[in-house]
Parts: sequence; structure tokens; C-alpha cells
Amino acid sequence: MRRIVLSISVLAVIGALLVGCKEEKEEVQISKEEVTEQNVLAGKKIVMIIAPQNFRDEELLEPKRILTERGAEVKVASASLETAKGMLGAEVKPDILVSEIKPEDWDAIILIGGTGASHYWNDFSVHSMLNEAVKQNRIVGAICIAPVTLANAGILSGKKATVYSSEAQKLADKGAECTGKEVERDVNIITASGPPAARRFGEAIAQALME
Repeated sequence: MRRIVLSISVLAVIGALLVGCKEEKEEVQISKEEVTEQNVLAGKKIVMIIAPQNFRDEELLEPKRILTERGAEVKVASASLETAKGMLGAEVKPDILVSEIKPEDWDAIILIGGTGASHYWNDFSVHSMLNEAVKQNRIVGAICIAPVTLANAGILSGKKATVYSSEAQKLADKGAECTGKEVERDVNIITASGPPAARRFGEAIAQALME
């Protein structure tokens, strides 16, 4: 009788160990899947352009978070390397100057909005850089009033795009089909209408980078 009880106890212990090993393997597998999801943009390089002052905080921070969490390398560029201040108080030290951006070095070039974004509307060196980026099939994005810079650069002509509602006519005047959507994508050009679209804008950029 004691032998039977002992045998049952041994079998129970072995069974518990086997279950534990199985659960441990499953946990390891789940962890690997999570790592894969987090690194879907590993090796991708994005530069986000902000105004020296009065960029829109969440339009920078939310897409940047989405992209970095998925493994992309994200740098911030501005017209100055001095600390830039957002409209809602965020302070950001740019990594590089806008004038240093070479399209061949980046997978995506993104312009952030806010009232200060008009700083680049008529910057011909930025226009030239954006046109070269389009020629090289880079992803080009802009949010809020920043799509006006794309329009003035001539890269929205014949394209579907969106922008902060107050600037819709500026896009239309340059030949864009202004759809009024929160986020609009036409091939490699992604535009968004403003702060409420910041998360979807980031998601759209991430999706384009994965294709």
C-alpha cells in the first residue's frame, strides 16, 4: 500500500514538473512574440522637423513614441540646436539642424505642426530637400499646418492630402485634393489634420515603414 502511495506521489511530482516546463516554454514564446512586435521598425531611421518655437507638443511626442516603441531610430531636427519649446510647454533639444538633413540617410522625413510650423512654409532649402526625398521614394509626412510646406514645395499637386482646416485653401491653390480627413495617405506622402490625429498619424507612418 505504501509503495502504491509513493508511486502516485512520484507521478504527481513528475506531472507537475512537466506542466511547469510547458508553461515556462509558453512564457518564453510569448516574450519572443512581444519582442518581435516591438522591433518591427528596427533599422528604420526617421527625422522629425520642429519649429524653433511653438511646435505642437503631441504632434511630435505621440508619433515619436509609437515609432520608437517599435524599434525605429527617431531624431529631431530644427532650424536651431537651441532647446525648442512647444505650445503646451514641452522642451526638446534638437539632435540636428534641418540644413543637415540628407534624404538618403532617412527612411522618413516628418514635419510637425503648431503655429511655429509656418517657419518652413517658404523655406526653399527645405522645399528642395523634400523634393529630393520624394524622388528617392522616402516617406514624407506633415501634420496640422505643416502640409502647407509640402504644398509650397510642389509635391502635393495632384495628390490627396489633408491639413488643419484653416489652411485647406492653401493646399487647393497648389493643386492638392484636400480631403478633410484626419489622416490621408497618397503613396509615400502622409498628411494629418492636427493634434487629435497625432496617434493615427504615427500609426500611418509606422504602417508605411513596414511595407
